[in-house]
Formats: sequence, structure tokens, C-alpha cells
Amino acid sequence: MGLFKFIFSKTFLIQLVLAAIAIVVIVFLALQWLDYSTNQDQRIEVPDLARMSLDNVDERLEELDLRFEILDSANFNPEYPRYSVIEQVPEPGKFVKENRKIYLTLNPSGYRKVTIPNNLIRKTRRQVEPTLRSLGFEIGAVTYKPDIAEDAVLEMRHNGELVEPGDELMKTSKIDLVLGDGSGRYNQQEDEEETNADAEEIEL
Repeated sequence: MGLFKFIFSKTFLIQLVLAAIAIVVIVFLALQWLDYSTNQDQRIEVPDLARMSLDNVDERLEELDLRFEILDSANFNPEYPRYSVIEQVPEPGKFVKENRKIYLTLNPSGYRKVTIPNNLIRKTRRQVEPTLRSLGFEIGAVTYKPDIAEDAVLEMRHNGELVEPGDELMKTSKIDLVLGDGSGRYNQQEDEEETNADAEEIEL
């Protein structure tokens, strides 16, 4: 009966209420500490870093308590300054916590070099032009000279210089094509020149 009376006594009820209040206060303080330590209420808007240099990016993100990491460079884009930001993750306008890392893709210094394939000479213009364009080159002037094969590519030139298979040119370089006109006179002229050269050697 003593225990039963104690449970329903005023003293026990007061202690029970105080214990409940203490638990509520402890839980509240724990939640406040957890909220503070994880920065639940702190959000930073990601700025637009497009076209900015790395020096400017570093200053801007440092002001906002953010960091950055550079990903592999993209293909050169002439609309953006060299070594400037082309893409970023997260995108501008997103909200992140402090010390969040922003991933950046930079514009390289220029177009990369592309190797001239070794199977274009003597191919038709219809075959060669799409191949060169797919590699990123532009087709320049198209001229003809005597040859038995009509529209066959006899030479490729860049800025007046002969382009050989295996040579490397910057992407978007302009390549001039020299094609055969189908007359057959080119080979005949070569034969005549060789014959004349042989005759001169015999005379000597």
C-alpha cells in the first residue's frame, strides 16, 4: 500500500512533471544543436560563373564560402573567352550549403589538331568532302587540273601548302581541293615529260 500511495501522492506527480519537462528541454536543445551544426537553415544561391576566368571565380566563390573543382576541358567554343567557364554544376540559381563544391568545365585555349586521313587521295569529291567536314574541317576553293579521273581528289592544300596524309591541322581549318577534270590529259603529259627526259639522258 505504501508504494501505491506514493505513486498517487503529490510529491511523485511533481517529480514526474519535472522529469517530463526536463526531457522536453533536452530534446529541444539537442534539435537546436543539430540544426546549427548541419546548417539546415543556411542556403547560398549559386552564382552564374559563365565566361568568368579562374581568378574571378576563385574570388567570387570565396566570398560565398563555396569551393570549386575543374573537370576536363570541353571542345573549344569561340563564343567564350579562352580558359573561361563554359558549364557549371550545380547550375546558377540553385541553393546549396556553405563549403559546397562547384564543378566547372573550362573553355580550352583553342581548337585541337586533327590528323588528315590517309585514304582520301584518289577518292571522289563526294566521298572526301563529307569526311573532312565530319572531322571539323571546312572546304575551301575547288580547282581542277587534267587527269583521267573526273572529280577525283588529286591534292589537298591549306594556305597554299600541300597537305599530306598524316599531317595535323587545327579543327575548322580550310582545306582547298584539287580535282581531276576527267580529260585524261594529265597522264599523257606526264608520259610525254618522262619520254623527253629519257631522250635527253640518251643523248647525253
